[in-house]
Amino acid sequence: MTTFPPLPMARTRLTILARQKLSCSKGTIPRSQLIKEKDDIDHYLEKNFKGLSKEEVAAFRNSYKKSICVDMLRDGYHKSFTELFGLMEKWESLKKAANLKSIFWLQKPLEERPDTLDHFYYYLTRAETAEREGYLEDVYNNLYALACYFSDPADKWVRNHFYERCFQMAQLIKVDGGKKEAESEAHMGLLYEEEGELQKAAEHYEAFHHLTQGRRWTDQDGRALNLLACERLLRIYRQLADKMVENEDYKQAIKILRKASEVAKEGNDRTMEGEASYYLGMAHLSAGDYDTALADLNTYSQISTEQDDDLSLGRAYEAIAKVLQCKGETTEAIKYLEKVVKIARNNFQSLDVVRASTMLGDIYNEKGKYSKASKFFQQAFDTTVDLRNMSLMDETKVHYGIAKAHQMMLAMNNCIGSDNVRGLDCLLSWKESRSHLELDPEQELDPEKELDPKQGESRRSTTSMPQSSTEHTEEVASFPDNQNKTET
Repeated sequence: MTTFPPLPMARTRLTILARQKLSCSKGTIPRSQLIKEKDDIDHYLEKNFKGLSKEEVAAFRNSYKKSICVDMLRDGYHKSFTELFGLMEKWESLKKAANLKSIFWLQKPLEERPDTLDHFYYYLTRAETAEREGYLEDVYNNLYALACYFSDPADKWVRNHFYERCFQMAQLIKVDGGKKEAESEAHMGLLYEEEGELQKAAEHYEAFHHLTQGRRWTDQDGRALNLLACERLLRIYRQLADKMVENEDYKQAIKILRKASEVAKEGNDRTMEGEASYYLGMAHLSAGDYDTALADLNTYSQISTEQDDDLSLGRAYEAIAKVLQCKGETTEAIKYLEKVVKIARNNFQSLDVVRASTMLGDIYNEKGKYSKASKFFQQAFDTTVDLRNMSLMDETKVHYGIAKAHQMMLAMNNCIGSDNVRGLDCLLSWKESRSHLELDPEQELDPEKELDPKQGESRRSTTSMPQSSTEHTEEVASFPDNQNKTET
């Protein structure tokens, strides 16, 4: 929030006392001293009664808001009074609308905000004076100062009012080459973007971009206005494209994202170019144009490599893996996802690890390689446990459980479908202990293998069984349902 210096306003002693009566004033007098204060004021009035003007008496008797309004009218600032009074009425209407919607209204009334009233008086009267003298730039600067003062989210409606006033005034200013007009277009674009009116926001940002082309204007922080216009236009185009993709209007989404890509190239910012290529590639992916999507995403990965941006590179690899998976090239997709996991671990991006591990588990699960699927789903689950993210933990737990069930079901089917003693012994052994199934689910039973009477399986299969399979089946046996069956 911007901090403004105290306004240079001269006040009479009674006006100061009137401010001290306000509950929010920094100079609020303690309750124990109210009687003494009253005696002091009475003594002052009695001593100076003959020289006391009506204005001073009114300043003490009336509220501070009324005193400000009276001062505006007395000094001839009728437009300032009208604008301030209109804002007060709008505040009341917003409060009534909130009450009708059962929304608790937290904003303080103007009567309890003397500093705000001072800013209104100071800047509105200065703007009106400048307007009378024809100094339009001074009018704009004073209105813009008021817009910046109301930076609190609760006061956004006041800020937007002065943004609109600045926009109207900027249309009349021609001596600066259009810089004020460009700034006001940016403010109006932000206003509509916050309200969710993306099409109107895009129109203002396009005007902002057009006015800054070929100009070396900078803002208060020294940033080039043209680069700022490109960033905002790219952002609003992306939001519009997201809405179009949701409505399955892929053709229009791709069209507007191509415009965004051209704007990004004009800004001469490689990071923006990469972002534009990424969103364009994802739009082509949604439309089913996998080859074009792959080309755009490869461009994004190249730019990320040039910029030495590991996070963006991991994001590019993940998107490329999605495209390859849709094309059926799962082997290449697995390679890219393994790179994503490595990059994410090196940069401590746990959510990326979860996402990539889940995708790997899905691919192996579809291939029927349930042991590997269980491994990656367990990796995703363990990461969510470290994050203590309950929703993700539940989701990965379901994936892990399904892969484990597939792993056990394949082994069970192999045993049931076999016509030898070994399969029967495996089933009976599992039925008795429910601890694990001594069989590699991804291998078929060989009836010629020698059986171990004690274990109900061949010695060869026991020695060659992967340790991870045993661990997984023991974990399944530790579930409450399996424990109950074991006890019965």
